[in-house]
Amino acid sequence: MKTVILALAVNLAVAVIKAIAGVLAASAGLLAEAAHSVADCTTELFLVTALRRADRPADRRHPFGYGKERYFWSLLAAVTIFVIGAGFSAFQGITTILNGESDSSPPTIGYIVLALSAVVEGVSLRQAFGRVRREARRTSQGFGDYVREPDDPTVKSVLLEDSAAIIGLLLATLGLVLRQVTGADVWDGIAAVSIAVLLIVAAFELARTNMGLLIGKRANPVLVSDVERTLADDDDIIAVVEVRTMMVGTSRVLVCARVDFGDELSATEAEAACVRLHDVLSERFADIDDVFIEPVPGGDAELRDAARQRSEAAD
Repeated sequence: MKTVILALAVNLAVAVIKAIAGVLAASAGLLAEAAHSVADCTTELFLVTALRRADRPADRRHPFGYGKERYFWSLLAAVTIFVIGAGFSAFQGITTILNGESDSSPPTIGYIVLALSAVVEGVSLRQAFGRVRREARRTSQGFGDYVREPDDPTVKSVLLEDSAAIIGLLLATLGLVLRQVTGADVWDGIAAVSIAVLLIVAAFELARTNMGLLIGKRANPVLVSDVERTLADDDDIIAVVEVRTMMVGTSRVLVCARVDFGDELSATEAEAACVRLHDVLSERFADIDDVFIEPVPGGDAELRDAARQRSEAAD
C-alpha cells in the first residue's frame, strides 16, 4: 500500500505540472507524458481498490476468499494505461506529425519540468524497485524471475509504470531537443507516438501477468518442490503421485495432493494422516492457504500418466 500511495501522489502532482508545461511549451511529447501520468493515477486508484477488496475474509459465496480480486483490478489498471495513456499519446503525436504544432514557444519550461519529473519519478521507482527486490527474496526467486511471474501484480504494476515514466521522460526530452535543433515539429510528434508504443507494451505485459493469475496459475516452483519433498519424506506416504497448486491471492496458495498411503494404514489412520499433513504444510509454508489431500493407489497407471502429461505441458 505504501508503494502504491507514493506512486499515486507522485503521478498526480507530475500530471498537473506536465499538462501546464505541455501547453506553455506547445510540446506534444509533454502532453503525451501528462496523459501518461493521468493514466498512472487512474491505475493507482484501481490498485488501491484491489489492495482493500482482496483482503476481505472468505464467506459462503466465496469459500476461497477474495484474493483473486486483486488480479481483476490490476487487469483494469492495464486497460486504463492502454486506453487513456496510449490512446491520447498516439492521437497527440499523429496530429502533430500531420499538422505541426500550433505554437513554437521556447521549450525551456519543458526542460525544467522534465528534469523535475525525472527526480520525482526516480523516488517512486526506487521505492517500487526495493519492494520487488524484497518480494523476490521472500519467494526465493531472482529479481528478473519475480518481475516476469509475480504473485503480487500490484507491485509489478507500479514498477512497470515508474520504469515507463522514466523512459517516457527521456523520449519527451529527445523530442524537444530535436525540435529545437532542427526546427521541425515532427520530432515532437514522433516522441509522443513513441510514448504511446511504450505504454502499449507496458499495458500488454501487465495484462498478460494478470490473465495468467486470473485463469489459475500454479505457485512458485520452489514452493511446489518443497511441498512434494515434505510429503515424500513423511513416513506414512509410500509415493507422491501428484501435487497441484493454484494462486488464490497474493501469498495465498491452494494445494491439492494425491498420495499413496501404506496399505497397513486403516481408513481412520489415513484420515488422521491427512489432517496431520495439512497442519504440517500450513505451519511450514506461510503462503499455503488451504490443503486438500486425496489418498490414491500409487500403482494406478492412468493417474500417473495424467499427472506426467500435465507436468510436461507446464514445462
